[in-house]
Amino acid sequence: MRVVVAVLFAFLVYLQFTLWFGKGGIRDEQILEGTAAELQAEILVLKDRNQTLAAEVLDLKQGMDAIEELARTEMGMVKEGELFFQIVKPPSGDEQPRESTNRE
Repeated sequence: MRVVVAVLFAFLVYLQFTLWFGKGGIRDEQILEGTAAELQAEILVLKDRNQTLAAEVLDLKQGMDAIEELARTEMGMVKEGELFFQIVKPPSGDEQPRESTNRE
């Protein structure tokens, strides 16, 4: 009788070990749930980016305003009859031009 109880207890320990630490066990399930949550967050970011790109494509297909804006910002284009002014910042205090001190 003791042998049967010992065998059954060993089998129970084996089943519990397999349930918690074996392939497809609770530990693996928790790791997969964490991975699934990370992937869901990444999918949300990508969906948002796709919606933004789809709206930009629609703007480019429908109107000239978006095309004009892209040409102005990315290519520096100016309409005919417009004047373009470029403001250059003077060098900072550390980069002031030095006077030459040639002594003869």
